[in-house]
Amino acid sequence: QVQLVESGGGLVQAGGSLRLSCAASGRIFSNYNVGWFRQAPGREREFVAGITWGSGGSTYYTDAVKGRFTISRDNAKNTVYLQMNSLKPEDTAVYSCATSRMRTTRRSGYEYWGQGTQVTVSS
Repeated sequence: QVQLVESGGGLVQAGGSLRLSCAASGRIFSNYNVGWFRQAPGREREFVAGITWGSGGSTYYTDAVKGRFTISRDNAKNTVYLQMNSLKPEDTAVYSCATSRMRTTRRSGYEYWGQGTQVTVSS
């Protein structure tokens, strides 16, 4: 079992930045790929960014955030980060992290989920 706790959300003006953290405990975190998802009111949860296991970690993003968001991981700290720059009002959502044995953008491919952290971007 892996327990995940997100933090770092908040209210920010358009054009601003936030860094989200996903702290893990339980089974060996470094053996899992990690993804960030978001869910806006009235919309389905969607994939945002992912990083493969291992200290190197290849990354992949949804087109809407490429060039603005950066995912990274520190396995020594059992933490994955999502640096979000140039935020837009449409980035407003609850952001959650999750673990997977696969390199995938599909929600069904993720096994353990955190509770999420709210990000609100004002115009």
